[in-house]
Amino acid sequence: MTNLIRAELQKLFTTRLWWAMALVMLALTTLGLAFLIAQAGAPAPNGQPALPALDDPAWLPLALSNANGNIFTMILGIVLMTGEYRYQTITGTFLTTPKRGRVIAAKLGAGVIIGAFFAVVSLLFTAVVAVTAVLIGGGTVDLTANRIPQLAVGVLATMILYALFGIGLGALVRNQVAALIGGVVWAFVIESILSSFPALQTVGKWLPGGAAQALMSIDFDTGLGESNLLPAWGGALVLIGYALLFAVVANLTTTRRDIT
Repeated sequence: MTNLIRAELQKLFTTRLWWAMALVMLALTTLGLAFLIAQAGAPAPNGQPALPALDDPAWLPLALSNANGNIFTMILGIVLMTGEYRYQTITGTFLTTPKRGRVIAAKLGAGVIIGAFFAVVSLLFTAVVAVTAVLIGGGTVDLTANRIPQLAVGVLATMILYALFGIGLGALVRNQVAALIGGVVWAFVIESILSSFPALQTVGKWLPGGAAQALMSIDFDTGLGESNLLPAWGGALVLIGYALLFAVVANLTTTRRDIT
């Protein structure tokens, strides 16, 4: 199995796509951090700070929550699966490893590694920038306070989950363009709407995005009303459930279909 996972990773990391996704992720993270730094402590129309100041202990976890690359790990998961069908390499893959379940398990294992890799890169980059900003702003840093470890675990779990989601979606749809469009619409439109607005979170809290927000909750008032999210442990259980669901979908839709 280790050799199969290594082969799946080699299929991806010998292309330019992974580092292009990583660069775009870091660029977007930089923009988000620049906004949070520029607006830290700035007064809102009501006279109260819209965001915590840099020396406020609440600012650091807010900044670290900006370490988000879900869409990129999802895209890589989709490509990892659909690329086999797009370039007609799936036949050779299954001839080399006739037990399709092992192939899917290897792809899922590779997805876990890809998600974890991107999460670590995003977290480290965000942490360096955010901690530097806090120290320059006169604050102190305690990486064990304000549920920062929980937030880091949430980022890691969520990015791994979205990589598995991409593999499951790619196995279900097969067409790379259709899977990419469907995944982006789901992540950027449907989940964003249902998970961001408290009035819709009755449904959204059970989706992967809502569960991730629950796991990474930092108790910050967005001005949209009181959040209606699951407790952190509930978000963790929902994310684990989705990971298992995506793995089952990927396995069933691949092992029971004709590949031609």
